[in-house]
Amino acid sequence: MIGLGEGENFLGSDVAAFVEHTRNALAIGQDEIVAITPEGVEVTDFSGAPVEVEPFEVTWDASAAEKGGWSSFMAKEVSEEPEAVANTLRGRIHEGQVEIPELDGMDEFLADIDRILVIACGTAAYAGMVGKYALETWTRVPVDVELAHEFRYRDPVLSARTLVVSISQSGETMDTLMAVKYARSRGAKTLSICNTQGATIPRESDAIVYTHAGPEVAVASTKAFVAQITALYLLALHVGRVRGAIDPVVAVEAVTELEAVPGKIARVLETEQSRIEQLAHWMADTRSVLFLGRNVGYPIALEGALKLKELAYIHAEGFAAGELKHGPIALIEPGQPVFVVVPSPRGSGEMHKKVVSNIEEIRARGARVIAIAEEGDVAVLPAADEVLRIPLAAPLFEPLLAVVPLHIFAMGLAEAKGLDVDQPRNLAKSVTVE
Repeated sequence: MIGLGEGENFLGSDVAAFVEHTRNALAIGQDEIVAITPEGVEVTDFSGAPVEVEPFEVTWDASAAEKGGWSSFMAKEVSEEPEAVANTLRGRIHEGQVEIPELDGMDEFLADIDRILVIACGTAAYAGMVGKYALETWTRVPVDVELAHEFRYRDPVLSARTLVVSISQSGETMDTLMAVKYARSRGAKTLSICNTQGATIPRESDAIVYTHAGPEVAVASTKAFVAQITALYLLALHVGRVRGAIDPVVAVEAVTELEAVPGKIARVLETEQSRIEQLAHWMADTRSVLFLGRNVGYPIALEGALKLKELAYIHAEGFAAGELKHGPIALIEPGQPVFVVVPSPRGSGEMHKKVVSNIEEIRARGARVIAIAEEGDVAVLPAADEVLRIPLAAPLFEPLLAVVPLHIFAMGLAEAKGLDVDQPRNLAKSVTVE
């Protein structure tokens, strides 16, 4: 990235390196050369021909990339989850319906797609799995979610009516970048969901939907994760409207739910954070934690497990709750901590009953159950050892709330073990090699 100042110019791997000096930036593309002096910047290709590069303005200031009194960047970024969702919604909702300005000119294509393929890695892939439920519900288009590093090695079926959605916080994830290039070479349209202006993946894509989470410094993604889910929900509502696949009344209800999410996440942080941190400190010597979820709660179980692996360096696994009797229940022994993401009884009452039954089964075998359940759900009380409450929300929107206690817990457990939550061992913020 190039920072454009007055009488000075800057070269850095990210705009955070120079944003305290200038907010005006250039993104340099593949196979381009930059000559930089205090007076100017010249970009050419390898043959020496000039390359026109459009400057852009960084929309956050230097203080956004500083701790600002917090114990860690991760603690700060968890506290910013409500703001990340609100900022991602901003400017994309008009009179109760979603209109994404970045997709102007694509509506004709979006109305004719016959398949959506989401590609990502790690936490971003779990965001994609959550988004799949909303995309299929509101667009009535089949959706697959694939790990980017597996995608191009299996000769995937793509066509001109396939929309490939890539998700990357940094926009530089090499596996995802190569998958995007492969998809374009096979004739598919590509859309990037990214948090970093001017990054490589957005530049290689046909369209971009930026999340506006602000700079995320901690390696383990938190606020970018909820912003990615929010962007996917906006995309689903936009495509559903363009295709005429979503009832306008349902769309308005969904928008209302989305707009309420930031306030509800803030309530979780306000009412549950200190209790979850205390619980994490009590469990500092824990060596294994299991996570169960069903439907949209399943990817959240996977995300909870990944955060513990990244931050606390302990064995952690996420399972679909319905899989319990198909193998994972063999792991249950006395004292085994199990987090269960409980679906709302107001959605599919049948699914709620089955998850409560799962809780009873593992509790009978000696597990210690920590349930994440909505306010007023009393059915979980006799079965769970601890109940962490989230505000009432429509079932599709519960993941944005249920993941917050898991982020807090992973951070708290790592801190209780004296570990660096911002820079876990062996990990980098952006994976730029395959």
